[in-house]
Order: sequence, then C-alpha cells, then structure tokens
Amino acid sequence: MWPSKTAATNAEVPVPWSRFSAWLECVCVVTFDLELGQAIELVYPHDVKLTEKEKTSICYLSFPDSYSGCLGDTQFSFRLRQSVGRSSSWFGHEDAYNRDAPVTLQKEHAHFHGYVYFRQVKDASVKRGYFQKSLVVVSRLPFGNLFHSLLQVIAPEYFEKHEPCLETVCNEIDQWPAPVPGQTLNLPVMGVVMQVQIPPKNLLPAPTVLPSVHELDLFKCFQSVLIHMQMLWELMLLGEPVVVMAPSPTVSSETVLALVSAIAPLRYCGDYRPYFTIHDSEFKEYTTRTQAPPNVILGVTNPFFIKTFHCWPHIIRLGDLKMSGIYTAYKTFLHKDKSFIKRLLKGIQKKRPSEVQSAILRRHLLEQTESFILPLERYLESLMPPQRSMSPWKTPPQIRSFSQDEFMKTLEQAGPQLTLKGDWTGLYRRFFRSPNFDGWYRLRHREMTQKVECLHLEAICAADLLTWNKDKSEVEIVDLILKLREKLMKARKHQLPVKEELLEKLEQSIQTIISSLPEDLQTLLHRQ
Repeated sequence: MWPSKTAATNAEVPVPWSRFSAWLECVCVVTFDLELGQAIELVYPHDVKLTEKEKTSICYLSFPDSYSGCLGDTQFSFRLRQSVGRSSSWFGHEDAYNRDAPVTLQKEHAHFHGYVYFRQVKDASVKRGYFQKSLVVVSRLPFGNLFHSLLQVIAPEYFEKHEPCLETVCNEIDQWPAPVPGQTLNLPVMGVVMQVQIPPKNLLPAPTVLPSVHELDLFKCFQSVLIHMQMLWELMLLGEPVVVMAPSPTVSSETVLALVSAIAPLRYCGDYRPYFTIHDSEFKEYTTRTQAPPNVILGVTNPFFIKTFHCWPHIIRLGDLKMSGIYTAYKTFLHKDKSFIKRLLKGIQKKRPSEVQSAILRRHLLEQTESFILPLERYLESLMPPQRSMSPWKTPPQIRSFSQDEFMKTLEQAGPQLTLKGDWTGLYRRFFRSPNFDGWYRLRHREMTQKVECLHLEAICAADLLTWNKDKSEVEIVDLILKLREKLMKARKHQLPVKEELLEKLEQSIQTIISSLPEDLQTLLHRQ
C-alpha cells in the first residue's frame, strides 16, 4: 500500500511523500485507449490531488500530434496552468528552496512542468498496430536536464516491467535529499546515482564536471536562426507574443525553453508553453482574434496552427529548410553584434563542439542581459533610504518611488557598459511596459522592503530599550512591546536575513521590559 500524503504524523516521523514532493508532484502513465483516446492509466502516488481539467490537459500534452510521425522513443516537455482554487503548494509560499534559488530556477506556484518519455512501436498484438504510451514526470521545478535524464533511466525499464518498477522508483525518490541550491546532491535511482548541483542565488555556478539540472544545448536550439539572436533576445526581454512552429514536440519544447533562458539571470515573467495543442484548455483564450495576442510563447507542431496564428506578430518556423526563419515586422533597437555571429559561424566551419558553441552563446547572452540590468540595479540602490535615517523609535523610512524619467537621465552617465550600439533608451522605455519589468521590479521592491525591515530591526536591537523605558507611561511601553513582538514574528515568518542572536537579544529585552510592569499587565501580555 502507498501511504497517504495527508496522513497524520507526529513530529518524529517524516510526512509521507514529503521528500518525494520536494522534487515531484507525481508520475503519470498515459496510454491510448481505442474508445477514450488518450487516458491516464496510472498516477503515483495514488492519492495525488489532480483536478479533472489537469488530468485531461496532461493526457493531451503527453502525446505528440499525429503529424509529428514520432516512431520509437521521443522526449519533450510541456508547461501546464494549475486549476483555479487548488492549493498552490503543500509547503506554502515561504518555501526555503525558493528563498535560496536563482529566480529562473524557483518552484512555480501557478504552473506544473511536465517531462515526457513517449514510446511508439509496432505491435501486432494491439488493434491499432502500435504500442503507444507515455511516462510523465510532473514537477514544479524547471529542471529539464535532470528529469529527462531520470526518464532515460526509468522509462525503458518501466515499459518492460510495468507498475512494480514505478512504485520502487517513487519510493527511491522519496529517499532523496532535499533540493538545496549550492550543494552537490547524490540522487540514487535503479542502481544509478545521478550527481547534480543546483546553482545558488546570485552566483554563477562554478566550473564543475556535474551535469546541469536545467541548461539546454543553446547552440543546437538556435543554430538555424543564429543571425537573428539579437532580435530573439529583444523579443524575450520585452515579453512579446511568439509562436514556435516545429517539426516535433522535442524541437518545440527545447526551443521554447531555450528562448525563455536567453534573458537569464532575468526571469521571464510572461506565460510560456513548450508544447501546445488544440486540446489545451487555453486554446480559445490564445487564439481569439478579438484582442491582441497575449504575452506568451507557444511551441506547436500541428500544421493547423499555421493558419490559426498567421496574425501573430512573431512566428519562428523550424524544420523545413526552405521555410525556416523568423516572420516578423519587428525592428531591433540595438544593432547586431557581427563579430559575435562571425565567431559562432567560424566555429561551425571548424567543427567546434556544440557544448563549446553553447558556452560562447550563453556567455554572450548573459553579459548582454547583465549589462542591461546593471543601470536599473544602480538606480534602485539610489531609491533606498540612507542607513543613518534609520531610527529605532520611528517607523522605517519609505523607499522612493521608481521614476522612469529620472532613470533615463542616469543613462547619460551610467548607461549599459557594452560596445553594442543602438537605441538603448527606446529599449528601456519598451521594457517598462513588459511583464518582465513588472515581475523584476516587484521582486526587487520586495527584497528592498525586507532590507529596510532588517536595518530597522538591527537599529532596534542596538538601542538601549531599558533606558528608554524608564520615563515612559505604561500605555507607551505596552504599545512598544506589541510593535516589537509583531516585528519579531514577521522577521521569523518571512525568514529575514537577521542574525538569530540579535533576535534572541531583542526577545530578552522584551521580557525584561514586561517584568518591570505591574502584575496585571504582565499577565495580560503573557496571554497574548
């Protein structure tokens, strides 16, 4: 029997499936039923809470379109919007992993990632003449490399041995260590140990022999559109609507994920679907012609979409050499870096390994994004209140509002440190209207607010509260105690980066102040 995720446990016993669910939501087997079409055959753990809408979407997204003609084994991925009203995570939004992970690798609270291993082989014992089945790993983590590697180990074995094998695998995953950024993790499964490292926040991963949990072969994904890399980078930066028309779900999903990663370390904040079908629950929403296309990147393989999306502003066609290319009226704000393109093209002539080409391409995109973000980060720092204005006896000072015009003036002295020429001002103005700016600013403003809270808390901890207390009325003292308690609670709830000894010192000061009050007030405060 599989233990229930919701089973009651005491503090000494780990919650059933807590380690499993730190990595995966569930594992599904999707098969083709002659009467029902695609259908979920198995879900592990058995009591996982997927809505009917989510199950239906997983079914359709786990099989390639019939036009793809995928024989043998095929791997690809998809991204699925969660149903409205379901709980976003067993462990809540204050997730320790997300606190320490780079924004581009954080767990999703509103979407699932699906990683698919599809097998289609001739089988005379089946009425249709073909064995068709998909093994699907569903997770909130965007670890494409890791989960596709996992599927390469377990899927062939599962197709031979079926359910008992899958149960064993899931029990093994439930023994894995937690996904902790910056640590080398050993993940054993079916006699194989996958050794991985999740890069820590705000740091580039150090050179390592370990496989990346998430990085794609960028060069392979973009080889047919290399001369358009500047345009693709800008389209991603601005969160423009893009359709990728590909010959297979593999090419479709890898290209969409490569596009999203092109603006790292900036998080792509629009929607993206590595593999999208006409059965998707958002199909009508994304194909309506009564309004402008939404900020989304769609990867498709069905030729039906050629007509459906012909009015979309940016279409990338892959596969057919005669038709491959980018169909758009977009004019880039920045000029192409011709020397960079020449370097990659020369690498093709010299048969430079794909991983080296990818490293060159990733470094170029990273430097360009960082150069774009740097003036914004400098300007944000100027909005922070000075530390000397932090008084323990007053409400923390406010962070100044972001002014686009004021920021533009700073570009004259501290613009992007790149040799790339062009209309940087126009690019920033367009960026301010994009979902990526909104997402970046919200995140940074939240971090800045927490920093102000930390500085204010440190000022309080450094103050002589007992001396201040001597000439104050009981009402003022009780008011101070309640405010300090609230600050302590918030600091611990939001895991603010304040030294624990400072918080303990403040807690002791509060208790000392309470003990100086009359007994009736002490009793009242201890009850609260």
